Amino acid sequence: MKRVLTRGARVPHQQAMAEAPKKLHIKTFGCQMNAYDSERMAEALGAHGYAPTDDIEVADLVIFNTCHIREKAAEKVYSELGRVRAVKRHRSVRGLDTVVAVAGCVAQAEGQEILERASVVDLVVGPQSYHELPWLVGRVGNGERVVATDFPAEDKFLSLPERPLARVHPSAFITVQEGCDKFCTFCVVPYTRGAEYSRPVAAIIAEAERLARAGAREITLLGQNVNAYCGEGPDGADWSLAKLLRLLAGGPQIERLRYTTSHPSDMDDDLIALHGDEPKLMPYLHLPFQAGSDRILAAMNRKHSADDYAALVKRIRAARPDIAISTDIIVGFPGETDADFDETLALVRCIRFARAFSFKYSARPGTPAATLPMQVPDSVARERLHVLQRLLEDEASAFDASTVGRKLSVLFERKGKKPGQIAGRSPYLQAVHANGPEGLIGQIVDVDIVSAGPNSLTGVIKSEFQWREPVQAAL
Repeated sequence: MKRVLTRGARVPHQQAMAEAPKKLHIKTFGCQMNAYDSERMAEALGAHGYAPTDDIEVADLVIFNTCHIREKAAEKVYSELGRVRAVKRHRSVRGLDTVVAVAGCVAQAEGQEILERASVVDLVVGPQSYHELPWLVGRVGNGERVVATDFPAEDKFLSLPERPLARVHPSAFITVQEGCDKFCTFCVVPYTRGAEYSRPVAAIIAEAERLARAGAREITLLGQNVNAYCGEGPDGADWSLAKLLRLLAGGPQIERLRYTTSHPSDMDDDLIALHGDEPKLMPYLHLPFQAGSDRILAAMNRKHSADDYAALVKRIRAARPDIAISTDIIVGFPGETDADFDETLALVRCIRFARAFSFKYSARPGTPAATLPMQVPDSVARERLHVLQRLLEDEASAFDASTVGRKLSVLFERKGKKPGQIAGRSPYLQAVHANGPEGLIGQIVDVDIVSAGPNSLTGVIKSEFQWREPVQAAL
C-alpha cells in the first residue's frame, strides 16, 4: 500500500529518515532565482526522505526547473524530457518507479500542454507551488498526472521549512522579491511569476542568520525586480531595499552584500547613496537597459529613455566611482532598424560596461511583442548580435585589464581546476584564481592581480597563511 501525503502534511523527521531514502535529481535552467528555487525544492523534499543525486539513472524523482525567457531555453527542456524517457523505461524494466516533474516558468506558462506534449511527465508545478511538492508527488503515487500552477507567493514562503544549518556555499542567495508589475512587452515574467510580492524583513533576516551560521560570507538578494522591494518591516511599515540592506550590513558575520536584478525606474536616491556609504555593498550593479533607441524602448514599455539611463549611471558612478555596471541588451526587437541598433551601440560606448548579457529577441507566446508587425529577420538579428558582442567583449576586456596591478579582496569559494589552485570572486564579481591552501576557501583574502584572461583574473596571495578563522557570531 502506497503512503499518501495530505496537503500540507509533514512526515516526522525520524520517520522519514527510518524509511529507505529516495533519490532526487534536479536540473536547473535559467536565472539565479531558479537556482535558489531548486535549493528550496530539495530542502522541502529532503524533509520527506529524498536525498539529492547527480546521477539521473538512480533518481526516483527527476525535476527539471525551467526558464521561459527565450524559446531556446524552453525547447531545451523538451530535449531533456526525450532523454529521461529512456531512463524511466529502463528503470521500469527493473521494477523501479520514476516520477518526472517539470517545474518553474515553462511549467507555469504551458501547464496542461506539457502533459499532452510529453507523456513521460507526471507532474507540472509552477514556481509559486513548489512548497507543495511532497503532497503533489504523493498524488502522482496514487496514479494521477498533476498540474499545479497557482500564484500565491506568500503561501510558498510561509510553508517552506527553515533552511538547514549544514555547511553552505560561501556565496549564498536569498529571494526577497518575486514577480513584476512592469509588463515589458517582450517579457513573460508577469505571467509566469505573477504580480510583485516582497517577503517580510523578519523572514529575510532569519534566513540570512541561518546562512551566516552555516558559513555564508556573501549574500545576494534576488528578485525579478529586486529594487522594487517593499516588504513589511519590524515596525509594521513598508521597507525599501536600501533599508533592508542597511540592516543586513549591520550583522558582523556577513561581509559582502549584492542584489540583482534591478530596473532603472526603481533606483531611488537612498539605494544610490548606499553604494557610496556602505562598504559591505559590493561595487557591482546589474542594471538592464535592453535597447539604446527611445523608439524601441517605448515599444518595449521600458518606462525610461536612453538619456534617462545614461544620467542614472552618472549618478551611481558619482556615489561609487569604481562601480562595475553590467546589463542586459536585446537586439532584433520588432521594428528595430539599423539606425535604432546604432543608437544601442552608441549607448554601450557611452556607458562602458564591465559585463553584459546580450540576446536576439525571442518571441514568447502571450506577450504583446509577439504579435507586433515588422518582425526582424533572424539573419539580421544574428549579425547585429555578433557586432554588439564584439564591442561588449572589448569593453569587458578593458575593464578586467584595468584591475591588473591592483590588490583586490577575493572571496574564495572552491578549489580551482589545477592542483594547488583556489578560485573565487572579486568585489566586481570577476572570477579570480590563485595558488593557495584549501583552508582559504570561505575566506576573503587580499590578492595581487597579475594578469587578465578571457574569462578570469590570475592573482598572487602574498601572505597566504595569514587568514582568520570564521566568526561564529550570528547577525
